[in-house]
Amino acid sequence: MNKLIVPLLSSIFLFGAVACNDAARTDRQAPDEPGATLEAPTTEEAQESQEDATSDVRRDQLDSDIRAREERREIFNDGQAERDDGDLQSEVRSKLEANLPASALVVESNDGVVTISGTVPTQEQYNRIEPLAREIDGVREVNVDAIVQPAQPES
Repeated sequence: MNKLIVPLLSSIFLFGAVACNDAARTDRQAPDEPGATLEAPTTEEAQESQEDATSDVRRDQLDSDIRAREERREIFNDGQAERDDGDLQSEVRSKLEANLPASALVVESNDGVVTISGTVPTQEQYNRIEPLAREIDGVREVNVDAIVQPAQPES
């Protein structure tokens, strides 16, 4: 039994380290980290992403996630403005995912400074990134490093 404990704990820690990702992504097509280059999605990939982001089930999930975080913050933080970076990343990601379908964005936060990079299909969506991120309590500054990159037809 004792011989199994060490390998078991080691595998759990290894899995946890591999599974951790510091950035919050709005789509599986989004880059793994800010500043990474990303190819334009195909028209089919963009349409699938948009259908997923605008589905009633996904919108309900995102709204529920945002609502739960706000309620926990009100209960446990007593209205303090200081927010955990992980919470900010997740909440900004949810806000962007719910409002910018077919975008592939990655969100990072450091002491309330949120950096958003990746791609959006239109200039209109690009213009909405910063105002949407600023709606989240605790966001002090927003740096947008995203680019407008319309979907490309498949070759």
